Amino acid sequence: MAADGTTPPARPHHRFTEDGRRIREVLSYSRRGNRFTPAQQEAWDAHHEAWVIPDEAVDSEEFRFADWFGREAPLIVEIGSGVGEATGVLAAARPAYDVLALEVWRPGVASSLGEVARAGAAHVRFCSVDAVWMLETRVAPGGLAELWTFFPDPWPKHRHHKRRLVNARFAALAAMRLAPGARWRLATDWSDYAEQMRAVLDAEPSLTGGVVPRWDERPVTKFERKGLAAGRSITDLCYTRV
Repeated sequence: MAADGTTPPARPHHRFTEDGRRIREVLSYSRRGNRFTPAQQEAWDAHHEAWVIPDEAVDSEEFRFADWFGREAPLIVEIGSGVGEATGVLAAARPAYDVLALEVWRPGVASSLGEVARAGAAHVRFCSVDAVWMLETRVAPGGLAELWTFFPDPWPKHRHHKRRLVNARFAALAAMRLAPGARWRLATDWSDYAEQMRAVLDAEPSLTGGVVPRWDERPVTKFERKGLAAGRSITDLCYTRV
C-alpha cells in the first residue's frame, strides 16, 4: 500500500518505502512479444471480451471477482497458465469452481482461450497482471480453494534465482490466501528448483506436504514434454493449508 493509503496499480508491480518512495521490485517473470498467430487471433476475437479481465479493471478498489464470473463460487487460481493445456482440462472437471488463470504472455492467453473453449470450461477467466500483486490485493485471506503453479519459470542461472516465484515471502502469502485444508499443487522439471520449493514450503509453518506422485489429472503440457525431451525429471509437490 502506498503512503497515501491507496493500492499501487498492478502494472508494473511496485512497492513503496515508508516515506512514499517507489521501489521497483524483482519480478518472477518477463513479458514477451504480443504477436498472435492466426489461430490465436481467432480465439482472442471470439472469447476475450467474455473471458479476459482487463488489466485496468483490477486496479479499481471496487473490483469483485463475482462481477466477472457472474456468480459467487469457490476460487481456484493458476499462476502461469502458459498456453492453457492444463487449464482447460482441469477447469472442465471442476464446474462448481471459478478458475482464475494468471498469465502475462498475451499469445499464451489467446491460445488458452481456444483450449478453454474446446474443453467447455466457460467458468475460467484470464488476467495478465502480476500474480503476487493479485494475491496480495484482490484475494481475501482464506479466499482460495486451490492454487496451481505448474512449471514456473526456473530462472536457471544462479544470479537469477532471486527472480523465482516460490520463495519464503510468497509461500507465506500463498498460505495466508489458501483456505484451511486447501491445496497448493506445484510441478517443475528443474531439480534444483524442486529442492528449493521443498525447502521453502517445508519451512512455512502454515503448510504441510511434500513431493508426491505425478498428479494424474494434470495433462502433459508442452513445458513438461520439453523438460522430458531434455532429460530432466518432473517433480510434483502438494502442500495443504493447515
